[in-house]
Amino acid sequence: MSDLEDFEGDAGLFEEPDDFRPPPPESHFATYKRKLANAEPSEITLKLVGKSPLWGHLLWNAGIFTADYLDKNAVDLVKNKKILELGAASGLPGLVSALNDAKLVVSTDYPDPDLLSHIQYNFDLLNEQYKGQLSKYIVKGYIWGNNVGPILYPKEEEDKELSDKEISEVEDEDKFDLIILSDLVFNHTEHHKLLTTCRKTLKKDGKCLVVFSPHRPHLLHKDLEFFETAEKEYEFKSHQVSMVNWTPMFQEDEETVEIRSRVYCFLLSANW
Repeated sequence: MSDLEDFEGDAGLFEEPDDFRPPPPESHFATYKRKLANAEPSEITLKLVGKSPLWGHLLWNAGIFTADYLDKNAVDLVKNKKILELGAASGLPGLVSALNDAKLVVSTDYPDPDLLSHIQYNFDLLNEQYKGQLSKYIVKGYIWGNNVGPILYPKEEEDKELSDKEISEVEDEDKFDLIILSDLVFNHTEHHKLLTTCRKTLKKDGKCLVVFSPHRPHLLHKDLEFFETAEKEYEFKSHQVSMVNWTPMFQEDEETVEIRSRVYCFLLSANW
């Protein structure tokens, strides 16, 4: 028997047994408690992916703050409005919008099947608990900066790609009244892509709600550059609504705890 034949005969020795790789972390649940008195339902159950490189496995302070803010300001920002959620993760802000009589909620995140299925689950579960009275909602995969046709016209059977000319001719009524960006600006390389999507899909009297925490304190200036870029290059006007201090998401060095505890809230309004 040749050495090659002997090697081939023992090839099974190099195969990984079924239990060699640890299974991926299982999905888990979190509960968001609404702050409004007499809010119905008072709690929202969220199914989160077990682990995600896209950070969709955590319920972030910014997401909670955004949900609280939308509940408190629903009359002005949500009721009868078309809402776009970018980087939805659990979909919590979109869920709160759907509870507050939005006209339509389009909740998007990176087109990862596992991540999107969890967002869909959360909307469907809440709609079932709410006896089918939730606002119209659509969950879609979307990569920031890509063609905006599929999110402007998400009800189409097939994604509708639009040319730049067609995008420039989209009627204002087909665009969004509110775009939610919760804990996204830490993606510094994606600022232009995020702002491109917002610029092309926001109504002239619409707003972008941008909430974030400085997860890397030494790069806070890079987080804040998002708003400078929005004004200088994309014709937005930015306004800081508030900054609060909450318990940081992670226990790290004490020197940065105050910065990491911050939750910033900004509004971008169209200035074109």
